[in-house]
Amino acid sequence: MPTDPFKNLDPTQKVKVLPRHLAGPGFVDPRTVWAFPFSKGWPFAQVEDGTAAAFSPCLRLQTTYGPQPHTPSKGTWTVSAHRAPSSPAVWQMRFDATTPVELLQDLHIELFDLYLEDRHSDRDWLFEDETAAQETYVPLLARGWNHRVKTDGTQTFLAADGLVGVRHRYATTGSPQPSWQVWGGHLSEPLWQARFSRGTPTTLVAALTASLISTEPLRRTADEVPRPTRSHLYLATPVTQQSPAVPPLTPLPPGPSTGRSL
Repeated sequence: MPTDPFKNLDPTQKVKVLPRHLAGPGFVDPRTVWAFPFSKGWPFAQVEDGTAAAFSPCLRLQTTYGPQPHTPSKGTWTVSAHRAPSSPAVWQMRFDATTPVELLQDLHIELFDLYLEDRHSDRDWLFEDETAAQETYVPLLARGWNHRVKTDGTQTFLAADGLVGVRHRYATTGSPQPSWQVWGGHLSEPLWQARFSRGTPTTLVAALTASLISTEPLRRTADEVPRPTRSHLYLATPVTQQSPAVPPLTPLPPGPSTGRSL
C-alpha cells in the first residue's frame, strides 16, 4: 500500500512537491496570481471577504476571484475578454479556487504578454490567435500521456497516473460545453477544474498545460497538500528531520598528568 510521505512531518514544515497537479492551491493572493502592472493603470479592488477584481486599462480584459470556502471548489477565478468595455464576453476562462496558484500565475503571465502583443499590433490577438491546438497537447504526448478520440468530436489526454487530464472538444461548434477542460484528480470528483470557452486563445491553454507538466516543484507547507492524493506525491527535495534533543555531555574529570611540568 502506498505510503504518505507527509505522515511524520510537522504541519508547518515547508516542502517542495511534484507532480504539480496534486499539490493543492497553495497560498491564494490575487495580486500575485494576476501578473499585471497595477501601478501602471490596471485597476484592482478587493473587499473584506476576499472577493477581488482587476481590469486592463482599456477594460477589455476583466478578471475576478470569488471565494466560496464552504463549497468543494472553494470559489472561482474567471477571466473574460470583451471587444468593448460594455459588450458581452467573447470568451471566458473559469478555474476552481482549488487550482494550484502557480498554474494560474503562469497562465496570467502569458495573458499579459498576449495583451501587450494585441495592444502594439494591427491585429486583434486577443480574438485572432493562430496557435494550433497541437501546441497544447503534443508536449503531453511526449510525456507519455494516453490519448483517446471519440466520435462525438472530443479527444481526451490522461497522464499515466490517471490523476490529471485534458479534454478538447474540437468538433462541437455551437455547443455550450467548454472547448477545453483541464482537471486534477479523478474527473468524477476532481481536486480542481479549468474550463475554456470556445474562442479562448489556444496559447493560453498551452500555457496552462506547459505549467502543468513542468518539473519545477511547488513550495507548500505539509498541511497545504490535499490528503486524498498524498500517496501519489513525492518530495522533490530532501526534508531535514529534526533530531531529538540530546542533553549535553558532562565533561570528564581531569586524569593524572602524564607530561612534564614546564
